[in-house]
Amino acid sequence: MSDLSSAEKSGAPPEVAISMKKVAVASVIGTTVEWYDLFVFATASALVFNKVFFPDFVPLIGTLLAFGTFASAYLARIVGAALFGHFGDRLGRKSMLLISLLTMGAATFAIGLLPDFATIGIWAPILLLLLRVVQGLALGGEWGGAVLMAVEHAPANKRGLYGSWVQIGVPAGTMIANLAFLLIAAWLSPEELLAWGWRIPFLASVLLIAVGLYIRLNISETPAFNKVKEAEVQVKMPLAEVFRKYWKQVVLGGIATMSTGASFNIIVAFGLTYGTQNLGFSRSVMLGVVLLSCAWCIVMLPVFGALSDRVGRKPIIVGGIIAEALVAFPMFWLMDTKELSMVVFGYLLLMTAFAANYGPIATFLAELFGTRVRYSGLSISYMLSGLLGSAATPIVTTALLAATGKGSSVAWYMIGAALISLVALLLLTETFKKDISEIPSVVSTNDPAPDKPFKSATA
Repeated sequence: MSDLSSAEKSGAPPEVAISMKKVAVASVIGTTVEWYDLFVFATASALVFNKVFFPDFVPLIGTLLAFGTFASAYLARIVGAALFGHFGDRLGRKSMLLISLLTMGAATFAIGLLPDFATIGIWAPILLLLLRVVQGLALGGEWGGAVLMAVEHAPANKRGLYGSWVQIGVPAGTMIANLAFLLIAAWLSPEELLAWGWRIPFLASVLLIAVGLYIRLNISETPAFNKVKEAEVQVKMPLAEVFRKYWKQVVLGGIATMSTGASFNIIVAFGLTYGTQNLGFSRSVMLGVVLLSCAWCIVMLPVFGALSDRVGRKPIIVGGIIAEALVAFPMFWLMDTKELSMVVFGYLLLMTAFAANYGPIATFLAELFGTRVRYSGLSISYMLSGLLGSAATPIVTTALLAATGKGSSVAWYMIGAALISLVALLLLTETFKKDISEIPSVVSTNDPAPDKPFKSATA
């Protein structure tokens, strides 16, 4: 984290450097906790929920119902983005982040205490679905707020770097969730895992929540929002304002980010299934490959975030999207060799492309919107991308593999998602030199329109 002391080296007051270190740490830990809670549910859905909450169904139907419950959070995320975005733009970023973290923690802990189907019957899966929806609502408000705490606190020439720290939560949360179940499965028998062991990762999240809350309570509100509050120019209905002035940014930003969800889900979910069921690797071996690639991603995200501060957001993101398309077939060719070293190499190639795409995208999306509606616009745009990319990918890739029997068919899906995202991204203007703290001095019907989202607009 040597870059975090750059403010000190450049002559900035020591308290500014210390504050940015706190913000960076809070961003990483807070989003890691939230994504851990989300991904631990995904892992449990694959391993135990079909037996614990849907035992009266045949195995395939039970598994589909478990994953359907998992997928329900994607719709809830958009609702959460609108809800938390409204109050985040009206009342502030910090308070919404604290509420989202507590909400997610309470839902995850409650899942760990939930009676199974044998105890309370049909109410077990119903309550599981409701708690999953609460998780989705919380994440819908968490990500955008965490991005803004980092980006709006950061110096203008470091926004890409600090925004990329928020993105670390995805691979870090994935790592911790998979490690938790890997360790428990190694210590317990299959019967113990089904009886009570699966609850441990959910109940243990309370410790992570406590750490996240402690850190977030000790950081201040963002300077950009404070300007809005002091000028008393908050928008009464941020959501209406977003769709009136920024609907193109919301739609194009969501589509431009779609390929990140497709690529990451192929790495951590489809690749795991393909490696075990089609290539003959054990689940523990493929989990090891996933964990290694996630660790590599954690290293590369800030590298590409910092690079976007030098050359711009779009060149790095465009490079990442093109790399995802170029690596699509080689990744499956490497996996089909059934050589572990080649599988690891293929994973690292795709994860590097993903990191180039995902690292700067948070800051880029944040810079598309004005301060007064930034929480709402950023959150809805990103959660839209999750619905288009992450939610659709497991269904599409499973269908493709079933229809063709070849993993390479999924490569065409990756290429298609990349091309669609690339077109949307190219229609958006560069943002890295934009003053994101600027607000209108007088609010009236004659307020200037937001920056045009098209490439021809000035940055």
